[in-house]
Amino acid sequence: MVQINQAQRELALKIVYYGPALSGKTTNLISLHERVASEVRGRLLTVDTKDDRTLFFDMLPVFFRSSNDLKVKIKLYTVPGQVIHAATRRLVLQGVDGVAFIADAQKSATQANNEAWRNLMDDLRANGLDPLEVPIVIQFNKMDLPGAMSDEEIRDAGEKGTEPVFRAIAVRGEGVVETLHGALQLTYRDLDRRYGLGAKFRLSEDEFLGEVFRSIDPRDSEVDAARVRAMVVGSGE
Repeated sequence: MVQINQAQRELALKIVYYGPALSGKTTNLISLHERVASEVRGRLLTVDTKDDRTLFFDMLPVFFRSSNDLKVKIKLYTVPGQVIHAATRRLVLQGVDGVAFIADAQKSATQANNEAWRNLMDDLRANGLDPLEVPIVIQFNKMDLPGAMSDEEIRDAGEKGTEPVFRAIAVRGEGVVETLHGALQLTYRDLDRRYGLGAKFRLSEDEFLGEVFRSIDPRDSEVDAARVRAMVVGSGE
């Protein structure tokens, strides 16, 4: 759950990248870490294993200070995908504010994707969260591989739910910025609805997103750098 310290004027929120083993969760964070300006990012912590990239979690904190002097910290985590680490996944989801579900776009991975999605729903409920109220975006990664789903198939899959869907080739950095942007946009709107971020801290959606993404290299993404700069400039007027 978002941590709000009004006395210290600090806001910390948590985004978790969830999905089946080897779907590209850690690759998303590595790509983002490479794009975030060094002065506003923390260390990328990883634990490699022989059977999956991450045993426990990755954490990539991103910092900024708003025009109204609010310090914002965004913590990005991943969870291990293997079945044997179910307890760890559930633990990492504690206090989550938003989720990026990273699916493997290969048709052969459909069963693994579906199982991971069911696990996500179960893990959210186990943490006392209603899956229908948690901001979730879906990324179909590995779009470059043989056997990947077509755009039409992904569109059909996306229409089964209400979550925004993104396509990605995370090893090339394609789609990772858009996915994070989508997750943070939904998360801001949810937190503003529940806690009144805009009114209480004078932190608008435009400034929130603008401050984050002006420090992220937008190359190969559809997140427009000029629009991001305009968000930040406009928020200070």
